[in-house]
Amino acid sequence: MTKPDTTQQTPPYVVVIPSRYDSTRLPGKALANIGGRPLIEWVWRCAELSGAQRVIVATDDDRIATACSGFGASVCMTRRDHHSGTDRLAEVAQHEAWADQTVVVNLQGDEPDTAPENLDAVAQCLVDHPDAAMATLSVPLTDEREFQDPNCVKVVTDKNGYALYFSRAAIPSSREPMLPNPPAIASRHIGLYAYRAGFLARYAQLSAAPLESIESLEQLRVLWHGERIAVATAPQRPGPGVDTPDDLERVRRDFAERSHDN
Repeated sequence: MTKPDTTQQTPPYVVVIPSRYDSTRLPGKALANIGGRPLIEWVWRCAELSGAQRVIVATDDDRIATACSGFGASVCMTRRDHHSGTDRLAEVAQHEAWADQTVVVNLQGDEPDTAPENLDAVAQCLVDHPDAAMATLSVPLTDEREFQDPNCVKVVTDKNGYALYFSRAAIPSSREPMLPNPPAIASRHIGLYAYRAGFLARYAQLSAAPLESIESLEQLRVLWHGERIAVATAPQRPGPGVDTPDDLERVRRDFAERSHDN
């Protein structure tokens, strides 16, 4: 993967990678070895290839901080009691004293195969929608099985590309017998977000929403409180993330195959 030419194309933005050790399904995954490097290093390398002006790993764990310092990443130590990655970003924005209009991209710490172009795209989407509190990306749904899969988060938007709802359920649901290509109205959501630093400060003060708890989707807190989320189509389909031991083994195999091919 090479760094794309982003001269005069990408708005100024920073990337923050929230990373914690105590993952529920795979503790310590940030330090899991993939091709001789820890998972978090691969995520950081993706961000370094983007047009971001700065990349920071936000963690509450000394082991992760030490590993990141070892491969040259900037680190911001954060509290342990954050409920979401967005809350962790809000602490970083406050610590760095970023101006309210600073564009901050949230790259999850378990996405080692993120296309740098997607980071640039979500930042651009936010800049292009000054009335949106957040921006995110989606890709077309490919088949009915994906549409029905609760692990695939769906998003539906209005005609101007602002999110109406995110759900693990198959939305929209047709009252009539299944129409041709029913997933066409919805898209698969990619968990990549851009915010302005001023909104991150406000987000930290927003109460959790019932919908957020039911769906286990933190972006629903934003919609619940009446804020807008702009959605753009990702330039590249996302690679696999690492949530479980099976995911980790699959990613290890993928990276090993690429290394062998090169």
